[in-house]
Amino acid sequence: MPTPHTPPAAVKRALRKLGADLHDARRRRKLPMAVVAERAFTSRSTLQKVEAGDTNVSIGIYAGVLQALGLLDGLSQIADIGNDKVGQALASADLPKHVHLKRSTKPSRDA
Repeated sequence: MPTPHTPPAAVKRALRKLGADLHDARRRRKLPMAVVAERAFTSRSTLQKVEAGDTNVSIGIYAGVLQALGLLDGLSQIADIGNDKVGQALASADLPKHVHLKRSTKPSRDA
């Protein structure tokens, strides 16, 4: 049996904002919940949970709703290396300071 998971407050806030943004996007497009739910291959009640920012809804369902609204491209940019300043800084810190070329042990023909 899975262990109960209580997400941190920051995660709950982020999903509530995402849900509210998805709700607003749907309303701006003048799309009823039933249409978006059908396009996202989910139920209307699950779409309500998404728009409420429910942490128990899978990321796949959130992605389906994003796609139904034409917003899926933004999801692939979230953890993109171009947006990961900390990861870039850590990777740069791991680079060697000096590069040494290995010398050949065989005598060259030019000599």
